[in-house]
Amino acid sequence: MDVLQLIYNALIADAYIKKQAYGRIKYYEYPETGDVTAPYIIIDPIDSPNPSDFADNTWLKYDCLFQIDVWSPNRITTYTIADKIRDVMWNQFGFAQKSGPQEYDTGIYRDARRYKGKIYRDDLDGL
Repeated sequence: MDVLQLIYNALIADAYIKKQAYGRIKYYEYPETGDVTAPYIIIDPIDSPNPSDFADNTWLKYDCLFQIDVWSPNRITTYTIADKIRDVMWNQFGFAQKSGPQEYDTGIYRDARRYKGKIYRDDLDGL
């Protein structure tokens, strides 16, 4: 299961996020500060998805922890996108937001939030 792709697809399904950052939603790839002329979203796994919630000696879910950063030259845009991401992560996956840093450096605002939750395996029918 490609959880990164699931998250990416859920993010671009939101009209506001897609309008603000389409083409600049990345996995692992942080932009150079000088390259941030429009919003960037970076999805970064903090931990490998771990098996959890067992039944009949079979694990049913992935326990996941992700950090999703929003970088933008506009403070309000940064926070609005981060709030939209929070809503998508909750509504689509049931992932709860955890703390993360907010930073400002050389005209760039960064809001990094962590999300923790569980996703059902997609291969249970084949077991």
